[in-house]
Amino acid sequence: MKYLYYPGCSLKSTGRPYDESLRAVFAALGIELTELDDWNCCGATAYASIDENQAFGLAARNLAIAEAAVTDGPPTIVAPCSACFLVLTKTQRYFEDYDHVRDGVTRELAAAGLTYRGHVKVRHPLDILIHDVGLPAIAKLVQHQMKGLHVASYYGCQVVRPFATFDDPLYPTSMDAIMRSLGAETVDWPLKTRCCGGSLSGTIKEAGLRLNQHLLVEALRKGSDLVVTCCPLCQFNLECFQKQINKNYDERISLPIMYFTQLMGLAFGIPEKELGIRRLFIDPLPVIGALKGGVPAHV
Repeated sequence: MKYLYYPGCSLKSTGRPYDESLRAVFAALGIELTELDDWNCCGATAYASIDENQAFGLAARNLAIAEAAVTDGPPTIVAPCSACFLVLTKTQRYFEDYDHVRDGVTRELAAAGLTYRGHVKVRHPLDILIHDVGLPAIAKLVQHQMKGLHVASYYGCQVVRPFATFDDPLYPTSMDAIMRSLGAETVDWPLKTRCCGGSLSGTIKEAGLRLNQHLLVEALRKGSDLVVTCCPLCQFNLECFQKQINKNYDERISLPIMYFTQLMGLAFGIPEKELGIRRLFIDPLPVIGALKGGVPAHV
């Protein structure tokens, strides 16, 4: 299996462990990722509120490059970041459905010497793993069963809404299914798609902290040993502000927040240095290593 890979800005910076673990896990599964040449920022979800035409043009540039890179069929871009996945999917959908967007994108791309015909398919890694690889193939690679580990799968608010391309928009289960294929137990967590506040932690901090406090407290109340996520900003918010949340709200939270691909990699026996484990602020290895049959504390 071969796909074009759009890492986006976050996976080259604060979300680097996601990039590292995704590449390692996909390689173990025999999936070849080719990073999109000369990709640019998708504009995230904020740019559209400033200049919608230019925002669509910025995102569409990546789609145009992808379309030109593949000559033997419709190209597929794998976009791991939730915001990137949402923006690229939205651009593709709006290009197909709205004449004014298609005309605007065509003009913007023409100014850069590019064309786009709307043939690119944007997909998320969870979609690839569930529908192309399959749970049996994932389970087959597990060397360290995660038995006894209680995992809260956190999808965030963007990866399945408003474009539910591969999972249920209200109660997604794809990440949970992957965690169970590793031998872990998944908690029934109704807040799995509740917003973490996104950039509010840096703009209206009190609101951002309170939203993350609700998520963390509920995850612990449900008996979670750790949280796995598929969004760089969600991972950052839930992990990096725990000390501030503890101080502001008199909590005692110390909950590992890791990318789902990192836990997959540990289960596969991939060395932790290839998965970006040490880049995390809260080390999940003591929790995982304490389990009978789990991954050793250091692999």
